[in-house]
Amino acid sequence: MAPHTHEVVPVDGTTRYPPRDQELHRRLVYGDETALGEAYDAYGALVRAVARRVSGSAAAADEVTHRVFIELWTRPFAFAPGHGSLRAWLSIRGHQGAVARLREARAERAACGTAREPAPEPAEEARTALHAALAELPLPEREALHLACFAGRTYRQVAVELGIAETAATARLRSALSALSGRLTGPPAAPGSPADEARDEC
Repeated sequence: MAPHTHEVVPVDGTTRYPPRDQELHRRLVYGDETALGEAYDAYGALVRAVARRVSGSAAAADEVTHRVFIELWTRPFAFAPGHGSLRAWLSIRGHQGAVARLREARAERAACGTAREPAPEPAEEARTALHAALAELPLPEREALHLACFAGRTYRQVAVELGIAETAATARLRSALSALSGRLTGPPAAPGSPADEARDEC
């Protein structure tokens, strides 16, 4: 049997073989509900973990995960198999959805008369700034950083997932972290700053 080119070795040490992206995408386009179930079984926990980490809320993470897979089902062409893995795309959509949910929650509190509400804690502001900056990174860097920081991948596994050389994966990760540091702090970065939090996330 030919080896799987996209073998995934999760943090728990087990080995899994996720569905092949192109075949899964084709079936989603043709409305195959079992394809959606396979995608959810393979990546639902990842999307939820990303959303939970960003939002800090299990309820928000469940809501975001639901939205992400509804989008995959109703807009399958939003994912392009030739431009990265489905795992990376879903992780990014979970991240973006969680950032959006944070902003929605803030707007809802403001609409309910939060003039008397205490100012956000510095840690909350840092978290929001960090994840907003992550969402603005170029797609190649964002994919690599998501796989390393949220999916627990080594740089070698990032290279395999994205189909790039290990040196390219390392370069993308370094570039992403450098960009985050510049966006969040400017020179010089202070201890305990959001840029430090970004490095800690990885």
